[in-house]
Amino acid sequence: MKNLMCLCFVLMSIIVVVSGDACEGDRQDMIRECGQYQKCPAEPKLDPSNACCAVWQKANIPCLCARVTKEIEERWCMDKVAYVANFCKKPFSHGYKCGSHTFLSLVQ
Repeated sequence: MKNLMCLCFVLMSIIVVVSGDACEGDRQDMIRECGQYQKCPAEPKLDPSNACCAVWQKANIPCLCARVTKEIEERWCMDKVAYVANFCKKPFSHGYKCGSHTFLSLVQ
């Protein structure tokens, strides 16, 4: 029984570490491929690259949004983040919360 509990603890620890690493990889990819399109100031809004859109399509957005702090929001323009998300065909749903920002539907 003791060995089974140790095994369960080890497996759960691995799952937590792997999950965290996956989100960190998405964060690094987002910074590298999309940073220039999402940083402040709010204007101009530039169409993102194909590489940026590929990152958006595979990224774990709920995990990334859970890590958004006020400091991040000061560097990343959430209006530009919404623009990139829409352009890349993975828009935020109305009312979606990312950090302290709540996204509204964009009128096209």
